[in-house]
Amino acid sequence: MKFAERVENLPPYLFVNISRAIAAKKAQGIDVISFGIGDPDMQTPAPVLDALTKGSMKPENHRYPESEGLPEFRTRVAKFYKDRFGVNVNPETEVINLIGAKEGIAHTALCFIDPGDISISPDPAYPVYEIGTMFAGGKTYFTTLSEQNKYLVDFTSIPTEIAKKAKTLWINYPNNPTGAIAPISFFEEAVHYCKEFDIALLHDAAYTEVTYDGYVAPSILQVEGAMDIAMEFHSLSKTANMTGWRVGMATGNPDMVNALMRVKSNIDSGLSQANQEMGIAALDLPEKWLAENNEVYRKRRDKVVSVLNRI
Repeated sequence: MKFAERVENLPPYLFVNISRAIAAKKAQGIDVISFGIGDPDMQTPAPVLDALTKGSMKPENHRYPESEGLPEFRTRVAKFYKDRFGVNVNPETEVINLIGAKEGIAHTALCFIDPGDISISPDPAYPVYEIGTMFAGGKTYFTTLSEQNKYLVDFTSIPTEIAKKAKTLWINYPNNPTGAIAPISFFEEAVHYCKEFDIALLHDAAYTEVTYDGYVAPSILQVEGAMDIAMEFHSLSKTANMTGWRVGMATGNPDMVNALMRVKSNIDSGLSQANQEMGIAALDLPEKWLAENNEVYRKRRDKVVSVLNRI
């Protein structure tokens, strides 16, 4: 049999190869510290697990969910945006649930990219930006993140002919994998740039709640005019140690959110409603819990940095 070219040309997913290498070392009896996929080794908080237990007992949660998500979940996400970022979003039209941010990021390419279209992506970056574009038949133009530019996208380095053809532009701050952080002025520049060239601005904000040393990460939606051009992706995977539960959400321009809902409604049935109730409980966790969780990461970071500097 012959497989589609998109499958034949698909590069191995980076983290699968890393996981296989780790498994091989462990099979040899070697104690391995994993530097593979970001997967918290700490427990999902008890109140979140309790919400799953209660939610799984509700008969209405045993049926297909709605593609856009429970009204209660979307309302809680809107409250999070208001409380955390000072941003008002309409839970009915500007919020959608995701089966993890990864799913939403991959499917978003189908909203914008036709065969031959261009998406702009940072390099290095989360591989799904490129893979989603490839599945949609598009091509990715990579713009290099450099230490000299503090690992921020340098919009002036993108050729004008690329910008004029591009349909989407991906950014991700706090950044994976560099750890870079972006000031609100950078997001203002991104919004201005994408408006100038009529590009959909897509911000992967999965790490906004995992920060240190007093830094508070902004949302792209805090920028005036961002709702005209932008959609932001969030996940509770890293925030609340929930990678296995696949709870994510996208917020932003209502037409962009609606396009993603239309794609998702034809491909998946949305996230389990019991898992969405977990998401509500996670967003209700006290700030003290989040601070203590991040303190564990800070101590680990400091230890690793100290060792690397000595090396």
